[in-house]
Amino acid sequence: MKVTISRKAHFNAAHRLYRKDWSDEKNAAVFGKCSNPNFHGHNYDLIVSVTGEIDKETGYVIDIKILKDLIKSEVEDAFDHKNLNVEVEEFKDLNPTAENIVVVIYNKLKRQLDSNLELEVQLFETERNFVSYSGK
Repeated sequence: MKVTISRKAHFNAAHRLYRKDWSDEKNAAVFGKCSNPNFHGHNYDLIVSVTGEIDKETGYVIDIKILKDLIKSEVEDAFDHKNLNVEVEEFKDLNPTAENIVVVIYNKLKRQLDSNLELEVQLFETERNFVSYSGK
């Protein structure tokens, strides 16, 4: 029997959506206000869900404290109050769209989990705009 356990998290970060190889005009046409050269920010909300078999000894799929600590070290400490384009290595050459951010978060967390656990990450850029990724 598989069960999914989820934890919410939050971070604030600034970013600019643009391609270095495009003109300012083309970036503005494609990314609009999000290509502001002075950056802009979001209050990101995150839901991390881990699915797996219930351990017969502990009754856990994963200890929620372990999940909490992983999210803190891999996401919150790494991204909170940062300029993603400038201060986060993963985005030096990767446009920090919500789609790319959720994949980066997934990859950072997945490599820290037991391989038998499934992972899904939902990232809310606003209350109405969100993306999810489960490695597929």
